[in-house]
Order: sequence, then structure tokens, then C-alpha cells
Amino acid sequence: MPRLYVVDRGAGQCADRICNLSATAYAAASERCGCVEPLAAPLDSGGAIGIRSVLLTRDGRVPDLMAMAVHRVVMAPFDSVGGALLPLAGLAADGVNVAEDAPFLTHANSAAAAEAMLVEGEADAIFGWIPAVAEGRPNPPGGTVARLEAAGLSKSSLQVVWTSGLLRYGPHTVRSDLDPEAKRRLTVFLTNLRSAAPDIYDLLEPRHSGGFAVAGPRDYVLAAAIVHLISARGHKQ
Repeated sequence: MPRLYVVDRGAGQCADRICNLSATAYAAASERCGCVEPLAAPLDSGGAIGIRSVLLTRDGRVPDLMAMAVHRVVMAPFDSVGGALLPLAGLAADGVNVAEDAPFLTHANSAAAAEAMLVEGEADAIFGWIPAVAEGRPNPPGGTVARLEAAGLSKSSLQVVWTSGLLRYGPHTVRSDLDPEAKRRLTVFLTNLRSAAPDIYDLLEPRHSGGFAVAGPRDYVLAAAIVHLISARGHKQ
């Protein structure tokens, strides 16, 4: 394993080493200094490379996004990435600007509380998330749909009204000015690591067991939008 490899979830220590960052930490560091570059990001065992936000309705109550204004829509607290930040950023990216305090929106105290509101009929739709795979592959089970099914709702009663773009899992990054050949070698090291040295892979990536795939800046456009959303909210307070 390269000696300069350090697992680090923060953005402040990436000036001279490889870092394992969350998607939003990478986006913040990239915006702040433009000095970090993603090499690879992990996959889940089922092939998921990240998450997408979804607007789920029950029994067709909310037919489309424009109908949200006359229905009860619930989402998780603002600090929930999949349940609030990604939906708001993803809607804006699609040209649908929804204010955090829109009158039709209710922010539950937790994702579980938001799900309970839909199950109990106190909401007509919910913003949640689903695992996301590469284009052309079926989405694996999981996320809010699976949690609602476990709470007693039938899959046939749930409809996806809207799906966001991809928020990819956090990348392993290097300095942008690192020698290109070093970047190439490190990318090969990461993408082969799970098969070549599974024990080391588990140490570097304990949360996602499917190996690494090549990543690039364009994979984190929505992560950057989330950072901007958080920043704008901070300026208003």
C-alpha cells in the first residue's frame, strides 16, 4: 500500500496526502481551494455507487411535482442528506425551486418520523432516497422504499413521482498537482484493491464492500450544490 495513504474524513488534512472524504467534504474542499481531485469511489456489494433522492407518494395522491403545493409533503430534518439536502438541491438542479419553509412542506424530527407520517396517512408524499447504480442497471433494494415496505406499506401502493440526479459515495482524493503517473498508479491500486488485498480494502473502506470504481469531478455536481445550499442557509441566519 502506498505509504502516503491516510484515511481522513475531514477536508483540512488533504494538502499533502490521499484522503477518504465524504461527497460534501470533497465538494467543499474543491470549491475552497481547487486543490483536490477524486480518483476512485466505493461501491456497495449490490453495485450501488451512491444515492438518489426520490419523491414518493402513496396511492397516486401526488401525481407530479407541480401538485406538491396542494398536498402535504414531508421530509427529514434539514441536516439529513438523503431526506432533505439532496431533494432540495436536486429539485433546484431540475429547475424546480422549493424553499425549505414552503407551506406545503413539513420537516419531521427524523427520517423515521417522516416515514411514519406517510404510513399513518398524515402526509401525501415523502422525500426519501434510494440506492443508485450505474446507468442501465436496475436499482438494488434499500433506502426509503424498503423502509416503508418494512413498516407495512405494499410496494404497489408507492409511486415514484420524481428522482434526483446521482449523489455518489465519497471519493478517495489526492492533490490536483500530483504527478499524473502517480495518480494513474494510485487509481489502479484502488480499483484492484478489493480483489488483490481484501483485508486492506476492509480497513480503508469499511462501509461499502463492493470495491472501488474510477471517479471524477463531474460525479460530485450535486454534492457541490448541497454545499452551496448549506452556505446560503448559513448566510440567511
